[in-house]
Amino acid sequence: MKSNLIGKTALVGGSTQGIGRAAANLLSERGVSIVLLSRNKEKLEETRLELDTKLGQSHEILVADFSEPSNVKRVIQNYLDQGKIINILVNNTGGPPSGSIINSSEEDFNNAFRNHLINNHNLSQLLIPGMRASGYGRIINVVSTSVKAPLNGLGVSNTVRAAVANWSKTLANELAPDSITVNNVLPGATSTERLNEIIVRKSLNQGSSEEKIKEEMRDEIPMQRFAEPEEIARAIVFLASSDASYITGINLPVDGGRTPNL
Repeated sequence: MKSNLIGKTALVGGSTQGIGRAAANLLSERGVSIVLLSRNKEKLEETRLELDTKLGQSHEILVADFSEPSNVKRVIQNYLDQGKIINILVNNTGGPPSGSIINSSEEDFNNAFRNHLINNHNLSQLLIPGMRASGYGRIINVVSTSVKAPLNGLGVSNTVRAAVANWSKTLANELAPDSITVNNVLPGATSTERLNEIIVRKSLNQGSSEEKIKEEMRDEIPMQRFAEPEEIARAIVFLASSDASYITGINLPVDGGRTPNL
């Protein structure tokens, strides 16, 4: 089947590893030109070289640190000032450190809101005019199933993810008349560096082996396994496509059935 994404351009955040990297790869295979955004130039170049170019795609990198929103805005604005237009925005960055909410500091919350909500908002504001001008716009936020049911030991993450989800729904309603869609993909436990960090932290806190923690986490999933990043990426690609033109303002769990509610 001919891809309906050929000729589109996507900005993918956190694209040097995990879900972001998988999404960049799969989008490129569907004919999308990718703008990779992350803080590590060496890893960005490494990822760019693996992206598909068989359909005439061209790929670029932008270096910016999400902990400095003003820097991110400046880098993106400089790119757009060259006359570039981005049709698809994949808002994705590493989650806040795990830990109980009662022991979380004001700085923990500020960092999380800055890295996720503020950057998502800034990037969307910068790219929406181009989406309107091009007649095609997709904003896809990689969030978490904690939007539907908070997860134990992820206090700050649970808090900021809910804020991002409600920001996204509000934006979706505002942009719907322009046929620009805004949706959230909610990954469950996925085989990424983020999951490894959570497992290590749980192991230390509970005095249990990492393998035991993995087993307990898998037991919570009806499919009895962790997701692969590519499985999350497929949902992102679908929502980026014209096949999802009448889908906006939703939370799409990709979690092997783990989330306990509809």
